[in-house]
Amino acid sequence: QVQLVESGGGLVQAGGSLRLSCATSGRTFSFYTMGWFRQTPGKEREFVAGLHYDENTEYADSLKGRFTVSRDPAKKTMYLQMDSLKPEDTAVYYCADHLVINEYGRWSAEYWGQGTQVTVST
Repeated sequence: QVQLVESGGGLVQAGGSLRLSCATSGRTFSFYTMGWFRQTPGKEREFVAGLHYDENTEYADSLKGRFTVSRDPAKKTMYLQMDSLKPEDTAVYYCADHLVINEYGRWSAEYWGQGTQVTVST
């Protein structure tokens, strides 16, 4: 059973940076895509970034250049580096595994972490 545990969320001022971590366990095959999503109250969970098994990456168009996804295989941990944060980046961020994309270009995932709150103040 895949387990994902996020950490690193918190309160940061606009323009600042945060790095989220996602510790993984139970992954028996490494050929799946992992990634990050975020959600704000009253809105659907939205795709943030994806990390393929070959280290290729995907990003939401609006976040390219500010967010970077990476991993440390030795630590079984995935990261999301978030720079130049804006108040609209405030959300609960979720680590996800076994990402798939449908015919409409919408990402979803089979496994989810519990989420970590990121709040960006003005």
